[in-house]
Amino acid sequence: MKKLLLGNAAVARGAYEAGVKVVSSYPGTPSTEITENMVQYENLHVEWAPNEKVAAEVAIGASIRGARAMSCMKHVGLNVMADPIFTVSYIGATGGLVFCVADDPGMHSSQNEQDSRHYAKAAKIPMLEPSDSAECKEFTKMAFAISEEYDTPVFIRLSTRVSHSQSLVELCEPEEVSLKPYEKNIPKHVMMPAMAKGRHVVVEERTKKLLALAETDTFNKIENNGSRIGVITSGVSYEYAKEALGDSVNYLKLGMVYPLPEKLILDFAKNVDTLWCIEELDPVFEEHIRALGVAVKGKEYFTLLGEYSQNMIREAVAGVKLPSIAPADIPARPPVMCAGCPHRGTFYVLKKLGVTVSGDIGCYTLGAVAPLQAVDTTICMGASVSAAHGMSCAGGEETNKKLVSVIGDSTFIHSGITGLIDIVYNKGNNTVIILDNSITGMTGHQDNPTTGKTIRGEATKQVNLLALCRAVGVERVRVEDPFDLVGFEKAVKEELAADEPSVIIAQRPCALLKGVKYSGYCAVDSDACRGCKMCMKLGCPAISFKDGKAVIDRNQCNGCSLCTSVCHFGAIRKEEK
Repeated sequence: MKKLLLGNAAVARGAYEAGVKVVSSYPGTPSTEITENMVQYENLHVEWAPNEKVAAEVAIGASIRGARAMSCMKHVGLNVMADPIFTVSYIGATGGLVFCVADDPGMHSSQNEQDSRHYAKAAKIPMLEPSDSAECKEFTKMAFAISEEYDTPVFIRLSTRVSHSQSLVELCEPEEVSLKPYEKNIPKHVMMPAMAKGRHVVVEERTKKLLALAETDTFNKIENNGSRIGVITSGVSYEYAKEALGDSVNYLKLGMVYPLPEKLILDFAKNVDTLWCIEELDPVFEEHIRALGVAVKGKEYFTLLGEYSQNMIREAVAGVKLPSIAPADIPARPPVMCAGCPHRGTFYVLKKLGVTVSGDIGCYTLGAVAPLQAVDTTICMGASVSAAHGMSCAGGEETNKKLVSVIGDSTFIHSGITGLIDIVYNKGNNTVIILDNSITGMTGHQDNPTTGKTIRGEATKQVNLLALCRAVGVERVRVEDPFDLVGFEKAVKEELAADEPSVIIAQRPCALLKGVKYSGYCAVDSDACRGCKMCMKLGCPAISFKDGKAVIDRNQCNGCSLCTSVCHFGAIRKEEK
């Protein structure tokens, strides 16, 4: 039976058909749906881990025990799990071990554009790259087989367009894969220096065997269309090239992107007069091809930035420039926090107080967007806490009086706790605001250790943020409602004035959660409105300004009533539907 599937869903299907037993991940766009789709399959363990490092270690442990295991992450999540990744390359795999990493060319939902192929080369772990959903499923199954045959973890590299595009996939019955018997093997599994030296030899020998595999047509395929122009490409770039150039060129489609073949490339290059390399992000293939002594056209005709397009490829390779189409005259729609977002009250108060805000990764990063513009820095997951401590150390005691960290509940569990411990242990004096919206919001409402539910919606132990913060040594911990603007402002002022570390838990659930039911909507009495624009300072997408008066769009307003708190003239009132 064939079914239309997202690339991510196809990876999940491939893992299921391959007999995976353990899947541990942390949500991160564009990889999230892989793990979410695993929940539909029975007789396997699926979980959201607190962060990617933990997720990788869970999968590694399952593999050592003899089960097929998988962990999925976005490209910046691979940075977090890099420590165990480099070591498990030496350990290898007992049960098949697969890591799915989704890159984000164009930075649709990411803070950088890193190319994960570098990790494969640096860690000496084979990497497969599918170009459509059918290959997503098949390559995943092959990855488990390669992992066990060659005693290695295997990467599957996706990109936003492959992860989130749909194509037909042939559904098959799952394999019956037995748990391999556990055998104690200290030289293989204990990576102290003496053992690791021996395992490094194994890794280099394994790479030679994988290189021989890369020379076959199992993954890397030549499409000979009788042309004197050749294109070497992979992944979604292959799909773009096929649409742009059709059968007018020959293709070497690379499905195994590490290790890269040598003889196959040389043979392909001999049969064409002009060779092109088409790859998004870094010139990984191009540098390899040039190192083989082959002349190739690549990045000098393309770009290191963002995504490619069919038109870009057609113009570069075929010299055909399509007529430009004038962009439609439509207003820009930058991302904003949703109507009713609990973070809006927090940033309104922080902007009003003029404090420096060390920000983090989540929906609340949008606190940097006009008109709030309250966030000063955003680096990576958990950095809001650590970076603020560094700013405090550099700026002296007075800096603390105008400095706070903001971090979401899920992000705090991910990598904020250690930063808070650092502040306490090293006698810092910082205020940390945990934005507890009762969910992992930015990636699409995944549960986390603070919600009390597992990925399957089952009840579990819920992390008590108050007890946790007190346990690491913070004595000033309080819970505040960010929609109580007067009370929240008072709380922030008090904690900034304190001579010790403090935590404010800004607790109000995400407005989009199914259980959150605001009633009615807000409306503006135009006669009472003075046109002062105080309500506009909230940045709520439901509020606009027309003919000198505030206007609230009923279709967007969910009745959260925050705007009624900032109108000093009583011009905004709550109405029930």
